[in-house]
Amino acid sequence: QHTEHSQNERCVADVLSLCLILLASSAKLLEELPQPPTITHQSPKDFIIDPRENIVIHCEAKGKPHPSFSWTRNGTHLDIDKDPKVLMKPRSGTLVLDISGGQRAEEYEGVYQCSAHNELGTAVSNSIILRQSRSPLWSKERISPIIAQKGQSLILRCRPPAGLPPPIIFWMDNNIQRLPQSRRVSQALNGDLFFSNILPEDSRSDYICYARFPHTQTIQQKQPISVRVLDMDSLNDTLADYFNHTDLFSGEWWRPLVTLLYPVLTCTPSVTYIMVLRGEILEMECIADGLPTPAISWVKHNSEIPSGRASFLNFSKTLRITDVSEADAGEYRCIANNHHGSVHHTIRVTVNAAPYWISAPRNLVLAPGEMGIITCRAAGRPKPSIRWLMNGLPIENAPRDPSRSVEGDTLIFSEVQTGSSAVYQCNASNEYGYLLSNAFVNVLAEPPRVLTLPNTVYQVIMNKPALLECVTFGSPAPTITWFKDSMLEGNAYVFHENGTLEIHMSHPSNSGKYTCVARNSLSLSENHVYLQVKEPTRILRPPEYRVVQRSRDVVFECKAKHDPSLVPTMTWLKDDGELPDDERFRVDSDSLTITDVTESDAGTYTCIMNTTLDQDSASAQLTVVEQPGAPTDLELTDLVARSVQLTWTPGEEHNSRIKKFLIQYEDALHQSGVWHNLTEVPGTKTTAHLKLSPYVHYSFRVLALNNVGFSRPSMPSRQYRTSPAAPDENPTEVKGHGTEHNNLVITWKPLTPQQANGPGLEYKVMWRQQGIETYWTSVSVANVSKFVVSGTPTFVPYEVMVQALNDYGPGPKPGAVIGYSGEDFPSAAPGDVRVLVLNSTLAEVRWSPVPLESVRGRLQGYKVHYHCERSLHRHSSHYNKQSTEIFSPNKTSGKLPDLLPYSIYSLRVTAFNGRGEGPTSATQRFETPEGVPSAPSFFKVSTFDLDSLMLEWGPPYERNGRLTGYTFKYQTVNSKNDLGLLEELDLPSNQSSFTLHNLPHSTRYKFYISARTQRGAGPMLTEEAVTVLDRAMVSPQVDIATQGWFIGLMSAIALLILILLIICFIKRNKGGKYPVKEKEDAHGDPEIQPMKEDDITFGEYSDEDHKPLKGSRTPSGGTDKRDGSDDSLVDCGDSGDTEFSEDGSFIGQYSGKSDRDTTHDSSELLSPVNAMNSFV
Repeated sequence: QHTEHSQNERCVADVLSLCLILLASSAKLLEELPQPPTITHQSPKDFIIDPRENIVIHCEAKGKPHPSFSWTRNGTHLDIDKDPKVLMKPRSGTLVLDISGGQRAEEYEGVYQCSAHNELGTAVSNSIILRQSRSPLWSKERISPIIAQKGQSLILRCRPPAGLPPPIIFWMDNNIQRLPQSRRVSQALNGDLFFSNILPEDSRSDYICYARFPHTQTIQQKQPISVRVLDMDSLNDTLADYFNHTDLFSGEWWRPLVTLLYPVLTCTPSVTYIMVLRGEILEMECIADGLPTPAISWVKHNSEIPSGRASFLNFSKTLRITDVSEADAGEYRCIANNHHGSVHHTIRVTVNAAPYWISAPRNLVLAPGEMGIITCRAAGRPKPSIRWLMNGLPIENAPRDPSRSVEGDTLIFSEVQTGSSAVYQCNASNEYGYLLSNAFVNVLAEPPRVLTLPNTVYQVIMNKPALLECVTFGSPAPTITWFKDSMLEGNAYVFHENGTLEIHMSHPSNSGKYTCVARNSLSLSENHVYLQVKEPTRILRPPEYRVVQRSRDVVFECKAKHDPSLVPTMTWLKDDGELPDDERFRVDSDSLTITDVTESDAGTYTCIMNTTLDQDSASAQLTVVEQPGAPTDLELTDLVARSVQLTWTPGEEHNSRIKKFLIQYEDALHQSGVWHNLTEVPGTKTTAHLKLSPYVHYSFRVLALNNVGFSRPSMPSRQYRTSPAAPDENPTEVKGHGTEHNNLVITWKPLTPQQANGPGLEYKVMWRQQGIETYWTSVSVANVSKFVVSGTPTFVPYEVMVQALNDYGPGPKPGAVIGYSGEDFPSAAPGDVRVLVLNSTLAEVRWSPVPLESVRGRLQGYKVHYHCERSLHRHSSHYNKQSTEIFSPNKTSGKLPDLLPYSIYSLRVTAFNGRGEGPTSATQRFETPEGVPSAPSFFKVSTFDLDSLMLEWGPPYERNGRLTGYTFKYQTVNSKNDLGLLEELDLPSNQSSFTLHNLPHSTRYKFYISARTQRGAGPMLTEEAVTVLDRAMVSPQVDIATQGWFIGLMSAIALLILILLIICFIKRNKGGKYPVKEKEDAHGDPEIQPMKEDDITFGEYSDEDHKPLKGSRTPSGGTDKRDGSDDSLVDCGDSGDTEFSEDGSFIGQYSGKSDRDTTHDSSELLSPVNAMNSFV
């Protein structure tokens, strides 16, 4: 509906724009043709002037030929030439009366009328009544001080001087500050200041009435009025005798007279009659006095007060209705009431009307021999009379014309002749005013002219009506015919009287060239226009309804399509108005984003896709939610000893329904300032019956919850104190347990202050041994939460009770709970401990359970303590760490995981209870077999020669047995990463390098290496490398050794090495030692890295802490190293011997690079810099 309405508005606007253009063309054409005068601008009928300025009386007219002007004043011709102070503007009828030379403006007051004349007729203006504005001074008067009694009504009269126009009245004090007004004190329409009841604070000596005269911009003031208000202490004793002293101050107000208890309207008599003219403003006023101040309301008898035009002003004392119509006539009633009663006053309104147009006369253009009419229809109350004039004179005094006749409000012309042109005036008048309108009859003979612009292009949306204009002028009026290839006819078209062609439903087939032809008896004329039919604009994805929390962001999306030839514009509206001028609103091409949403952002958002022809729109609602407003007006009722009724008023829901109310309380006696949750009630309720505890000083507050969250708490209710009483309940969570082998600790959860019910809270603790003792042992303790019973047998059951009591008596009888005295350490160790080794990292231990009587408590399980005493291999780096496995009390066996292969372990088993562990079993020792080793510690491949590759590796960190050798594999890799035939070699355990000879040039290889024990092979390391190109394929290289820069660099390096050798020699002579131990501490032992048998991975080993030292080289042949670990036994915590290379560097710093670091492509191998680096 919004879109259709907007499209209709757009269509109307386009048509109106075209019509305006055509009217302008018509006006221009008519200006070229002979035309009687027409008044275009004149001063208002009632013209009030400022006497300090020159007087300008406007009268403008047009016609062909241009009209001449003349004036009358008070019905007599005004001879402008006789008064040098009166001027008429050139080619205008506007008068300028120059009063700057001391001339008095009132000398020019009167009734003026302007006439515009040419050879075709005379047009006249309205009668303009010229009056000078006046702002007289207040007459001198002596105003006596006013003495009033508190509570009485009072009227301060203003009585401003009569001015022209009437002045604007307002009241101020000596400081030029407006006096505050309210329901009690207000200004009436006539300017008087009314007090419905007067108070002592109304006493002052500067009540001043001001009158502002708008035309002269002057302000006059009345003499200040002094008011003194007497209260009860100032009354005459005689007056005080009429009142009972106890009644005088019994209420909020002092009421001196019983009649002031009821409202009294100042209007007299009880019915007022008002007459108002149609279209004017109706103001009705009712001011009442009374105590308390009465409230005013308005009703209309048998009808409604028009809400759109009515407003209640001055605290509802004034009812104002604008643009009065006949429907506003009737009986209105104002009602004044306070809690003592009410009175009313009736106002009967009559609506009359000055004349107003129903159909004003319109100009008439006729061809010789044609006929026509001019109508002049006006309404009013009483009905206006119609009088016709011709060229400013009564028509009955005009020359007789047989082609003209008068029938009431209509002039009829038949078979007019050339020379019959004239200007006719219609005067409609009644006792409230008049209307005067000019209309000419212009007799012309003109061939047709098409005023529509040639080749005009009309664009229309498909399936919408199209209007093609063909505005013509001619006398006689031409007939219009439309063509498109041929003459148009049929139901698809509508031919309007004004020449417009209407196509009901436009389709693409309607596009094209159209021709309109205008004919009359004198000639014909034609014009061509074009129609283009466009695709409609449509919203494809409209915005969707959004519910968003305040302070969050929201996005509305709106996607549309349109005709490609039209320029689109996306516009967003909020509640059918413009978006707020706020940077929080961001409009993109197809979306609207609102950040930090506030409550005022809620509403309907509409996206409108506009083109020059049409638009489409879609709307979505935004609902902004937030926590509800805090409840108010908390009230306590039905107050009894243990309950109270709480009621409240909910706060604003803020667009999210209240789900529930949370009621909290504060105990000012025990925990002042701390609020506790008491109960919850559904969101539909506003009252709750609250159960209370004795001896609490309650204050309540309420919180509301909706989907967003809780509101702020309400203001606290008034305090309600309950009386003390004996406890209603006993402590909870009563338990008995021992902390020593000969005690029983009784604990409980104490009562809260609200549960205590009174002062002097204590606890009566009672206990007896279950099944042994008959009588209870009891003791009373202060407000604590535990009591210790000493001298008990070890781990025996006790019955325990705790009862609350205060100064007002004991609580209810408590129930007994069972607790146990303290436990002692178990006295026996598990027996028959056996170990079964399952594999190199897992063993199973078994034992016999301890006797039940030796537990001396509640058996909680068994603990197996075990540790590695020593390794069977010297390269083990594991610390001598104690480990413990815990098993449930019903278990007599368990597994020990993560053992070190090839090691000796010892273990012991204990039983434990709540007190701790008992004695240990006899120590059992067992050995773990060999396992598979970890991957080699490093693996690298380097180019040894054109057809050779050298491979180097280090022993595994975790040998897990005696090494039996290494498994070495390699295969080729082509450009597609396809793998070739796998070659395999077995190498001895003491070998750490190997060279492959006679390899093809420029071939990529993939190498694998793993270590072996008798148990099997461990995980592999992998590397890739490429043999270098043939020498014949390598480009000639410059001999670097002969270059000057190289000789200088080598000399600098030699000098640096010499300096370092001197420093080392000096340190050695001073007893310095090579810091091997510190290097070990810094880098850590590379073998202290546990490796399980199952942790077998390939190609992932890397340790940056063990890189080979720069500049070190390995011989090309295999290097044999003595493995001295086979016949030695080293403790699990020892690190073994340290091996050094020939230059004294620590071998542990060698490590293998990752695949990425050690894989070289051919381009890198050809680099002379890389070749030199490898050489160096």
